[in-house]
Amino acid sequence: MCGMSRRLIAILAVAAGVAVANLYYAQPLLPMIAATWGLSARAVASMVTFAQMGYAVGLLLVVPLGDKLERRRLILTMLGLVTFALLAIAAARNPVWLMIASFAMGVTTITPQLVVPFAAHLAGARQRGRVVGSVMSGLLVGILVARTVSGALGAWLGWRAVYVVAAGLMLVLAALLARELPRSEPESTGLSYYALLLSLAQLLRDEPILRASSFYGGMSFAAFSAFWNVLPFLLTGKPYLYGTAVIGLFGLIGATGITVAPLAGRMADRGHAVAVIGAGLAISLAGYTLLWALPMHLPALIAGIVIIDFGITSNQISNQWRIYSIRPEARNRINTVYMVSYFVAGSLGSYLGAWGWTAGGWSGYCYVAAAFITVALVVFAIASQSRYRKHQRS
Repeated sequence: MCGMSRRLIAILAVAAGVAVANLYYAQPLLPMIAATWGLSARAVASMVTFAQMGYAVGLLLVVPLGDKLERRRLILTMLGLVTFALLAIAAARNPVWLMIASFAMGVTTITPQLVVPFAAHLAGARQRGRVVGSVMSGLLVGILVARTVSGALGAWLGWRAVYVVAAGLMLVLAALLARELPRSEPESTGLSYYALLLSLAQLLRDEPILRASSFYGGMSFAAFSAFWNVLPFLLTGKPYLYGTAVIGLFGLIGATGITVAPLAGRMADRGHAVAVIGAGLAISLAGYTLLWALPMHLPALIAGIVIIDFGITSNQISNQWRIYSIRPEARNRINTVYMVSYFVAGSLGSYLGAWGWTAGGWSGYCYVAAAFITVALVVFAIASQSRYRKHQRS
């Protein structure tokens, strides 16, 4: 694919998936972690919120360096740092320690957001959607399988062991990437670090595509992030009464959603990215509606998870295709703006989802999730109508 071997694409996909998994190991473990210190569901959900906030900070302060520093070395450095953060979580002796370590883990778990623009940089314009789709498939597999792995391992060895194993995986991944990744010098090396950060606001101001994609992606992820934080508490209660290992298996159900990633990439390459974004939002809303209507019916719950994952994957691939098509020399910074929006919204979703669960149970959560998607769809419809009117006038 335009200078990229299938082996390199596969390695980048594996790297994205294994690295991003760090952010999601906690979700099926939340009831177990809560029991360690007698925390409420809302309090223990702060672990995920702190990790996502840290991730947003890492995206803001570290990822832009991919437009200034040699990218291979930067990736390896971050893998080394996140190893220490994961071990700190495993060694946590109180909730404050746990939250601080989770934040540090989030800051240093930004390798996936260095890898994806790395792949977009190496790919040609005609294949960019397919290459990004392939790498994003690996990333999404990592997100979903992380929950299954951590649930099973946590049930067997305890939640702390999950983070020790994760630290070991980071070392193995670093060794693989040190051997396989080519050097990748940035296109523009003259900007100071301060200028790089300042340019983030300029990009957001100057690029309407970036603003729109950041909003749609953020609203979608806010609902999605809240879902995986609240789901373990639904599944540990009646009528399910599932343990941690079984809860983790629900991540595999969602993994079916990754099958849409290559299709979404091909549709974007053919010029249909905007339509796929709208369809992805609508599909997600249908999934949350099903979950609200039939939460105690296992087949409906499974179908809802699959539908939601189809929707968010379609949305994500198409949004990233659009943003990587502008300003090639600034792809890391553009990705920073997009993903900071994505995970700030995810942090808000985690908090409001837990609030909705506390205030109104499963229905309270579903109202929160549906509100995020509905707002995105309303904005999308208004923007689509505006584009249509401009087209008619021209």
